Amino acid sequence: MGVAVLNPQDCLKQNFPHMKYPRNPTSCPNRQKKPVTNRTRRSPPRNQASRSPPVAPPLPPHRATFSAFVSKGTAKKSPNNGVVAGQFRLLKRGEAIPKKTSDLVVEAIPKKASDLVVEAIPKKASDLIVEAIHKETSDLIVEAIADLFASSVIMAEPQEVRSPPLDDCLKLLKGERDEQRLAGLLLVTKFFRNDDLVSLKKVYEAVGTHFLDRLLRTGSGDGGENRDVYLQLSLTVLAAFCRVPEIASSEEMALRIPLILEIMSKRPASNTLEECYELLYLVSTASQAGVMALLNSGGLRVIAPQMSDLADGSHATEVAIKILQLLVTKISSESMNIERFFELSLVVAAVARQFAVLHNALKFEALHLLSAVFCFEYSELLHEPLRSMPDNNWADFMRTGVVSILQNRVAPSEKLHALILAENMMSILGEKWLIGRVKLPSVEDYLPADRCLLLVLESSHVEISVLTNELAYMKYEAPTTSSTDEDSLLKQRYLAIMFSLIEKIIKYISTVGENEGTLSDEAVFLKVIKTLNETVGVVLEYLKDAKEHGKKRGTDLLASVRVIGSYLAETPDACKEKVQDLLDYMLSVEGEDESSPFLSTCFLLPMLCQITMKAEGCELLAASRGYVAVVECLIKLIQPNGESVEDNGGIFLACDTITNILLKREEIRFSPEISTFSSLLKALASWADSTNDPSEVMMAASICSLIFDFTSEDALLKQPNFNGSSLDSLARLITRSLSSWGQGISDAADLLEIITAGYSRWADRFPTIVKHNR
Repeated sequence: MGVAVLNPQDCLKQNFPHMKYPRNPTSCPNRQKKPVTNRTRRSPPRNQASRSPPVAPPLPPHRATFSAFVSKGTAKKSPNNGVVAGQFRLLKRGEAIPKKTSDLVVEAIPKKASDLVVEAIPKKASDLIVEAIHKETSDLIVEAIADLFASSVIMAEPQEVRSPPLDDCLKLLKGERDEQRLAGLLLVTKFFRNDDLVSLKKVYEAVGTHFLDRLLRTGSGDGGENRDVYLQLSLTVLAAFCRVPEIASSEEMALRIPLILEIMSKRPASNTLEECYELLYLVSTASQAGVMALLNSGGLRVIAPQMSDLADGSHATEVAIKILQLLVTKISSESMNIERFFELSLVVAAVARQFAVLHNALKFEALHLLSAVFCFEYSELLHEPLRSMPDNNWADFMRTGVVSILQNRVAPSEKLHALILAENMMSILGEKWLIGRVKLPSVEDYLPADRCLLLVLESSHVEISVLTNELAYMKYEAPTTSSTDEDSLLKQRYLAIMFSLIEKIIKYISTVGENEGTLSDEAVFLKVIKTLNETVGVVLEYLKDAKEHGKKRGTDLLASVRVIGSYLAETPDACKEKVQDLLDYMLSVEGEDESSPFLSTCFLLPMLCQITMKAEGCELLAASRGYVAVVECLIKLIQPNGESVEDNGGIFLACDTITNILLKREEIRFSPEISTFSSLLKALASWADSTNDPSEVMMAASICSLIFDFTSEDALLKQPNFNGSSLDSLARLITRSLSSWGQGISDAADLLEIITAGYSRWADRFPTIVKHNR
């Protein structure tokens, strides 16, 4: 048999089994066609001396020229990375292979793990990882991470390749060097599902919290483009680990929240930001410690402003809204301060845009979040920060969102939440917020400026009809249970909000024709008036039902009287017959905390003052004994330490009402009860002694003069609560008012005329008063 002499360059011409290129059968014509059995595979020459693994270095340093998670093309392999082409010698039979340099995988990772790195990971990434582990360098690990992230979605569905055994990955994760752990984490992100909680827990325990913390802090540091690679990898695996409840609720995860918020405050890439939201949501929902750590670390301040950078309706936006919902529910009244209200204002402004532009289920999540913020116990203190917002677009977004909800077919509860937002917006920015152009994403042109007004009014009318009907059933027909009582209280609160909306619309309509309020045309105005009439009619029916069942006390009943009084103050003749039938009952309604009717009378005073300008109104008030309620109301308003009101408007309205009915006393044949008015005389005298306002003195004296017309000094002294001291106070009041004659008090000229004309009629019956005027 001949022996061929081989030269080194012949190695490049032949094809060997360990090379990755296919064998060319024509390259060796003398080659046997059948495979030769018992052929020994030859390995590339190895270095003679082997060395032990070095001590694990710190996390790889940053490299300046590296772009995270962007495909960098084909990596340039080291010249030593392929098959070595050079001198070699044939081994003698029985001679051992010299152990010079370990194979790229064998010494760095377990045998099975080496197979999985080579076979399971894409070729480019596997070559880089193996080479990096062997050479104890970090740059190639980073490049492998970037290539792997660029080629596939992290923690996505497994590829159609052989999945590595979990034990092999765990051996890598427990390795002594950081490069081994990085390779193990890469394999986990590539081949294991994020819903495999058992495997994730084992991986978390294998890699350890210390390494994860170092990886996260390295990624969150300053300088170097490799930082983004480490940051993405650390956040990805941490977010996956948090799917395990035991890990998410651990103290270590709660302690990482401040650092995560710091990373978010630097506005990282969108994919990194989404991982942050995922991690924060899982940790905050897993334990009380997690959500409180997020709240107290400024989670609201960080998350809310960044929502404008997220794509509308994206997964990150959905998670952010859920986090904000959770944080808002955890805010306690004790923690409320200026800083907290500012944070909530940021939440409202950020979520308002999503509420306006979205048209999916996430729109309702935004609606519920906004409603929860405004239903907070101290929500009124949030109004000023919102008024001070530099950008008022949030108010337009709110109007757009409310219109979108109210004009579409949605659940009644969703419309109720939208009306709550509308009521709060009018409380913050005034009733003029109702008027404004609305641009819906699904409509090309702007909607009419009064569309929001009409929708809010019509929806409020419907809600009031439904709520009053349900409350009447619960009160008078349904059996009383604890759940019924709770439901009744909730409905009463919603009814009060609807009444507030109606009152604000009434206030706005009263300004039509002035500078502040305009409507598009007369038809719209008439439609508004018609709807208001129908709404007030529904409320009157609710009061009628309560009257028939003998109910006079209740917050809902008092609120009903208030909204009726607001409307009748502008249109006294509206629903005239129903008002006449229920006037005495409405004046007798009491609030839950009242010992006697007071607020109900105050609410009706504007209407009563107007109707008593005519004899018909005075007859109604006298026949229903409503004048007694007005007198008692005035006494409470003017007596020392009496009931407080927002201003003196209620006092003058009550005085004018009493004056009107006393001036028409003979015309309507009214016979007042002296016992009722004797208490008023005493209260008026005391009030005049404590004031220096000439108008108040003249008002008190004119009413006293009209009362003196149907009584005498002797009759007054027989009253149990009236004595000589009271008479002396009245005498000083009359003297003080008469002394203003000729002093040019034009505003009180009509009152002075009432006093002087009355003095001539009753002077002979009041000698004490005449004595003081001599």
